[in-house]
Amino acid sequence: MAQAMISAKASEGQPAGQLRGRFFRSTSMADCSSRLLQNLDQLESRVEALRDAASAMEQEKETLLEMIHNIQNSQDMRHISEGEREELCLTASRLMGRTLTVEVSVGTIRNPQQQESLLHATRMIDEVVNKLLDNLEDSKSRLMSLYGACTSEVPSGPIDQKFQSVVIGCAIEDQKKIKRRLETLLRNTENSEKSIMLLEHPKSTVQQLCNNEQD
Repeated sequence: MAQAMISAKASEGQPAGQLRGRFFRSTSMADCSSRLLQNLDQLESRVEALRDAASAMEQEKETLLEMIHNIQNSQDMRHISEGEREELCLTASRLMGRTLTVEVSVGTIRNPQQQESLLHATRMIDEVVNKLLDNLEDSKSRLMSLYGACTSEVPSGPIDQKFQSVVIGCAIEDQKKIKRRLETLLRNTENSEKSIMLLEHPKSTVQQLCNNEQD
């Protein structure tokens, strides 16, 4: 025990040894910190890849639901027998139900201002949607002006400046979702217009649609 104490005191009297020990410890800490940082960088890349994949699944689900809905309400359904129509509707309903069982959710981190901007933009779109049945043509024009405020491309018509300022205040992910929602609404509006035209002028509309497909 006494010999160990003497050795310990002898070591205390060697400042060069102390410096070497500190140097080795510092180097070891730096290496450890570097490894941890590298691991976190790799994990961050995987987290972003996970969010991108989940977001793509969200969009795929939306697309599938829209396509099934369009088939359920397509004009071709009017040109088949009642038995065939019933069978196809049952199949479409089954696919719709199975698609809805897939639950994918990607949350968006927002500050209070971004949250308020999202709610404001949603209200503005909802106001137009609620008037679709009353005035389809005017609602379509309004939707196009809202969509023009979300795209970087040169709009074909006027844009809603107020809506544009609101969307700019939203989080980037919310801006993309708002644009996708407007695209879906415009497609559905276009399909509704065709349905109305077919009901009012069936022969001329069918011929016009056939000509468009050939072009």
